Amino acid sequence: MAEVQARGRGETREVVELRALRSRQPELADAVDLHLDLLELTRRVQSRIPLPSFELNTALMTWHAAQRRPVLRFEDIPIEVTDLRLMVRQTAEVLQRRGALEADGYREVSALARDASLVEHARTWYEAARALAVDAAPAAAPLSEPVAETLALAMRPYLSRCAEAIRQSPDLPAWTHPECPLCGGEPDFSVIQASGDRQLVCGRCGLRWTFDPVTCPYCANSDRSAISSFSTPDGRYRVSCCHVCRRYLKAADERRLGRPVLPVVDGVATLPLDAAAMQRGYTA
Repeated sequence: MAEVQARGRGETREVVELRALRSRQPELADAVDLHLDLLELTRRVQSRIPLPSFELNTALMTWHAAQRRPVLRFEDIPIEVTDLRLMVRQTAEVLQRRGALEADGYREVSALARDASLVEHARTWYEAARALAVDAAPAAAPLSEPVAETLALAMRPYLSRCAEAIRQSPDLPAWTHPECPLCGGEPDFSVIQASGDRQLVCGRCGLRWTFDPVTCPYCANSDRSAISSFSTPDGRYRVSCCHVCRRYLKAADERRLGRPVLPVVDGVATLPLDAAAMQRGYTA
C-alpha cells in the first residue's frame, strides 16, 4: 500500500525502490541519498529533452555492427547549452554535498559550467569512449577525473533520451560487440533474463543489448576456466570475475528478482558485492 501511495504522488519506480532499499539496508543510506538527488536532477532536465531523430534501418545497423562503430554521433544528441550548464553545476553541487567530490574538483567543474568550452568538453568526454570502441586514439587530451565523472552524470539524461529512440529497434540484435551500440560506452551492469540470455547495460546511456553469457565484455576472454562467479545467498545478484583482465561485472537475475531490473537501484543494492570483488583483487 505504501508503494502505491508513493507512486500515486508521481514518484518513479526507481525512487520508490531506493527508499525501500534504504529502509531495509540503512548502511547504504548515503549511496541511496546520492542517487535520489541525481535522479531528481535527471527528471527535471529529461522532461525538456526532445526525442532525437536519426536514421536507423537494417542496412545501416548491419554496417555499424560490421564496422564496430556506435550509431550515435555527438551532433545527434539534443543538447540545449543552458540546460547542460545547469545540469553540470547542480550535479557538482550534489556530488560535493554528498561527499563524492572534493573541493578542488568542485571548483574545477563549477568553472567549466560557466566556460564557453563546456560543450567541447562534453564532446571530448563522449568521443573518448567511441574512439576506444573502434581502437582509435582519442582526438583530444583526457579530461580530469572530476570533470569526466561529473559529465558522465550530467550527460545521462541526454543519452538516456537517445537510448529511447533505439531501444525498440528490431535491428539491435545485429550488434554482438561488448561496447554499447548506441554510444560506445562500457557495460557497468548486466541482466540475466528468464530465457537465460545475458543483456549488458551501458554505463552511459542505459541501453541494453544481448551478449554471450560466458564471455568477458572487457577483454573477450571466453575460457570458462578463467572466469569465476559468486552470488548473494538468495541468488538475485551475482558477480562474474575474469581471471585474465582482472575485471568484474555485476548481474541481476530477473528469474529471482521478482521485478524488472532497475540498474540504478540494483547497482546500489549490490555495493557490498563491489567490495567483495575488490577484496578478491578485481576492478570494476
